[in-house]
Amino acid sequence: MTLINTSGRPFDAVLCDLDNVIRFYDLTRLARLEQLAGLADGTTTGVAYAPETDLPLLLGKIGKEEWVETIVRGLVGEVSEPQARELGTALAEAPFRADGEVVTMLRRIRQHMPLVLVTNATLELESDLASLGLSDLAHHVVSSARVGVAKPDREIYEIAAGRAQIAVERCLFVDDRLENVEAAAALGMTGVHYREPEDLRKVLALALGD
Repeated sequence: MTLINTSGRPFDAVLCDLDNVIRFYDLTRLARLEQLAGLADGTTTGVAYAPETDLPLLLGKIGKEEWVETIVRGLVGEVSEPQARELGTALAEAPFRADGEVVTMLRRIRQHMPLVLVTNATLELESDLASLGLSDLAHHVVSSARVGVAKPDREIYEIAAGRAQIAVERCLFVDDRLENVEAAAALGMTGVHYREPEDLRKVLALALGD
């Protein structure tokens, strides 16, 4: 567990990332298609998650269909257009699941303090949470696609703290991306760089007295 900018004072709200903390994607089919196409593993995600491709999606300016078309344009030349579309679609439609252990911990902490999901997400976030049975997990959800600003921009952290009605320096922020944690810490939040459930368990124990 990596704690950044910890003051030792108790935190009064938990701001938590979604993807790779709570939600995990299964990219098995995509990996198989890349192998069949003779592409290196991760080629499609490399194109898809490049800022110029990904950011318009995360800011709510385009939907997933337009995102797939952008991925196709980025892959054509390495593979045929039909292959590129199949790869882009496999990524966009990849199945996902929630980590039950993390969900249980977050449901417990929300009984004691505000819990806010802070996520770089698409306009489909609400339906995704519903499909996972997590629409009621957090008191508030701050989605980049809805507020028009994405992590690590300081504004999205300030919006989240405002939703929790807690001063930024009394917030715990959890994310799998170090740059996002560092941005939160720069505002005075306690930051946890998440890599496994134990990272979350240890820091929540400080608030729960476990």
